[in-house]
Formats: sequence, C-alpha cells, structure tokens
Amino acid sequence: MAAYDKADLERRMAGAVEALKHDLAGLRTGRASVTLLDPVNVEVYGAQMPLNQVATVSAPEPRLLSVQVWDKSNVGPVDKAIRSAGLGLNPIVDGQTLRLPIPDLTEERRKELAKLAGQYAEKARIAARNVRRDGMDSLKTDEKKGVFGEDERKRHETEVQKLTDSTIADIDAAAANKEKEILGK
Repeated sequence: MAAYDKADLERRMAGAVEALKHDLAGLRTGRASVTLLDPVNVEVYGAQMPLNQVATVSAPEPRLLSVQVWDKSNVGPVDKAIRSAGLGLNPIVDGQTLRLPIPDLTEERRKELAKLAGQYAEKARIAARNVRRDGMDSLKTDEKKGVFGEDERKRHETEVQKLTDSTIADIDAAAANKEKEILGK
C-alpha cells in the first residue's frame, strides 16, 4: 500500500493555517472579542477547565467583555484565572458576572503583539514544512517499494511543493492582516 496520501497532506496543511487563525484571533487589537479568553483555563472542581466550560463569555459593547459564571462558588477562581492569564485584563466582579473593560493599546504593546503574531506565523510555517517533509519522505519510501517510478515521484514532489508554497502564502497573508490590524495601519 502507498504511504503517500495527498488528501492527508492537504488536510494537515489546512490544519496549520486554521491553528494560526485561531491563535491570531486570541490576540487583542483594542476591540472586545470573546476569543480573547480562549486561552484561559480555570481550576475548578479539582481540574483545569477552559473558561467556556464554567461561564458564558459575551461582548455586549465594543470595548467590554462580560463573563457570566454559572456556579457562584467559581467566581473567585475565574477572576484569578483571567488576571493570571497575562492578557492585561482586570475583571470587575459584580455578583456572578465579571466585566472586563478592554484598555487602549499602547504603541509598545502593539509592537509586542505584532511580534507575537509573527512568532505564531513562524510556528505555522514550520508545521507546514514538517508536513512537506513527511510527504517527501513517504514519496521516497513508495519509490523504493516500487509503488511508482522516479518520474511519478518527481511529479508528486512538485505537487507537494506547490501545496506547501500555497499554504505558506496563506499563512503570510493571515499574519500580515493581523499585524496590520494590530498596528492600526
């Protein structure tokens, strides 16, 4: 059986782009977005849980997030988790609701976020290159096994390279758009 599977390579490369988009959505740009709190995990009931499993997050205003905690006993842990997540947000507790005003971004913070977006993009590029390497390795293995000849291997390698180039172009475009959004240009 052939080890080379173009559909699997396409799926994995698309996954790298989607993971990047998810990571970039978590970078704040001065506007309230419920995805800002995706990386927050809360220690409740003796386990680490994502915030969205213990509370409802909404953005009632462009510069305000609202976190409605379902269990009153979890308000303290949720508050602590948001403060310690390194997002620069300070919750205001009002009963079972936490209000998170989104502060203006300073120029220094914008540059840090743009740099972080670049790091996320580089991780995604590395992931795409790793998928390319796996594809190339499986092509060489298939050629050695006699599944197909050298000409067909080279044709498939060209396809894999085109897929990699296209994926990296998508990654670069997503990163450039986010950087532009962060820097306000």
